[in-house]
Amino acid sequence: MAEKSAGKLSLFSLTAMVIGSMVGAGIFNLPGRFATATGPFGAIIAWAIAGTGMYMLARVFQALAARRPDIDSGVFAYAKAGFGDYMGFLSAFGYWLGSCLGNVFYWVLIGSTLGRFFPELFGDGSSAIAIIVSLVGIWAFHFMILRGVEQATFINTVVTVAKIVPLIVAVLAFVFFFNYTQFSENFFGGIGMPEKTLVAQVRDTMLITVFVFLGIEGASVYSRYAKTRSDVGSATILGFVAVTGLMVAVTLLPFATAPRAAIAGVPNPSLAGALELVVGHWGAVFISIGVLVSVLGAYLAWSLICAEVLFAAAKSNDMPKLFAAQNPNRVPANALWLTNIVVSLFVISTYWSRDAFNIMLDMTSVTALLPYLLVAGYGVLLARSGVGYEGAENKRGRDQIFAWIAVVYTLFMFFAAGLKYVLLVAVLYIPGTILYFWARREQRAQLFTPAELIIFGITLVAGLVGVYGLATGLITP
Repeated sequence: MAEKSAGKLSLFSLTAMVIGSMVGAGIFNLPGRFATATGPFGAIIAWAIAGTGMYMLARVFQALAARRPDIDSGVFAYAKAGFGDYMGFLSAFGYWLGSCLGNVFYWVLIGSTLGRFFPELFGDGSSAIAIIVSLVGIWAFHFMILRGVEQATFINTVVTVAKIVPLIVAVLAFVFFFNYTQFSENFFGGIGMPEKTLVAQVRDTMLITVFVFLGIEGASVYSRYAKTRSDVGSATILGFVAVTGLMVAVTLLPFATAPRAAIAGVPNPSLAGALELVVGHWGAVFISIGVLVSVLGAYLAWSLICAEVLFAAAKSNDMPKLFAAQNPNRVPANALWLTNIVVSLFVISTYWSRDAFNIMLDMTSVTALLPYLLVAGYGVLLARSGVGYEGAENKRGRDQIFAWIAVVYTLFMFFAAGLKYVLLVAVLYIPGTILYFWARREQRAQLFTPAELIIFGITLVAGLVGVYGLATGLITP
């Protein structure tokens, strides 16, 4: 028994994985991103939409963990169970790809944070020096993770505690300097607010709300390591509640300390600039240190999740068997190698990007939407079928409502993202399909069902349209 429970994660560790995954780069950029788009009124509406949608998604993850305890590494496995092999692959590949892009964003943010103090070296985070530092960091983490998942999750737990401190200090400072008159002036946007409708204001904040909620499924991805299966759902809800309160405070409180336009104009990470407006330069330094700790911790968590998704997909025959290999420390080594090679290539590509910071943030958000949509859709199917609800029939209706709201929310997010980012994601799916063909050939299985062939055709056409748009300049990354 001792051997069986070795390396298992407690509720606290699983919750720390959720919080560690969610509290990363995004939360430190909320003040500037929101202030650029809207005032407190629009921000409240945006968080009401995002909070409700993501809470429903969290409840779907909780319900699926309880009703289908036989499914491990939940995100793509739920899509496969509900919609077949090809949709399961698209979910797995999309989730993995989005995680890789998120890790690229983390390194761009590290570079831009260092650029506040060494602008001639790091610039906006995509200079040659910034890229070299990023590559060194990527491979340093790579070899540390190869030494064992348990060691990495312990470090993540410690870092999670450490990075919350600067955020709490910033929130307390904003509360102390809270100016009701200033908040009132900013409420509907204040002086210099761009001429756009409230709907447009809210829409422009939606992608960053998706980004900062990424990681809500962290406990589900690591379900096979949980000591107690019920802890997976509990950790998801606990992490969601804790982080949501913190994110809303970080967004709204700066509006009570400075004009909206001033907050919108600070460089990234904008929380550092917003605090500097209130307490002086030491505030920017303090938050910048917090950013570095936070982002490195979140990068560690997401590197683990990236490798785990590829590993689990290979174990279930949805990815090539090559990625199911583990080293003696139980780390999916081949999956980790591919992940960090792809992350490194994307980091190098930022050298030619005009706005690597926001492009990587928005692309990461959009790639997460399809996996989330399929999870919500499976929640609807499962509740309607009644499978797993034996003895709990009274919960079926409630869970179905939660899942339908999550479906509507994720569809709205696709609309908010816009066609450009949907087509760019489709472009990245085209080379990824090679992995699907490879895996199906290994299994000597049918490539597509008639319905899957239609979905593949739509994906291929969207990808080709995206390639054409990039080649002709109609779409600019």
